[in-house]
Amino acid sequence: MHSIGLIETSSIAKGIEVGDIMAKTADITILVTKTICPGKYIVMVGGDVAAVEAAVNQGEIVGGSTVVDKFLIPNIHASILPAISGATSADYSGALGVLETYTVATMVDSADAALKAANVTCLRLHLAFGIGGKCYGLFTGDVASVEAAIKVGADLAGSKGMLVQYVVIPRPHAEMIKHLL
Repeated sequence: MHSIGLIETSSIAKGIEVGDIMAKTADITILVTKTICPGKYIVMVGGDVAAVEAAVNQGEIVGGSTVVDKFLIPNIHASILPAISGATSADYSGALGVLETYTVATMVDSADAALKAANVTCLRLHLAFGIGGKCYGLFTGDVASVEAAIKVGADLAGSKGMLVQYVVIPRPHAEMIKHLL
């Protein structure tokens, strides 16, 4: 799987319909389909670029005005899916960057861009479960790399109007790291 796409809707019923049409449109794999806070629905699919693009395009048409956000990432960074599932084995090292967005689609898209922009590691992506629909990503590396990565991710999120906040902490306290991970 080289590509992933996601559609986030404001309606659970419409989100389910979107997922169904995406699966019927192209030879894709549904990676995640579920409700998220606050009463939204996401469908994340994977497959080759053309299939994912066709599925996302058709899903967006069916979703219509309920589509809150979406993305298509042709070459997903290898650490994104493990960071989403919580299966990352990365260790904290150096600075901590925190990127916070309003939507799942923007968080994943921004995290992918951040990881491709600088030599950083994604420690975690927390996606809209139990935090009012907002999302955050935790990134680590040397201070300059984390600053560069977070800037790229924040700029992308900001360009979509979906940036909540971002910070880079050069030397976070060990107790904070322990509780974040």
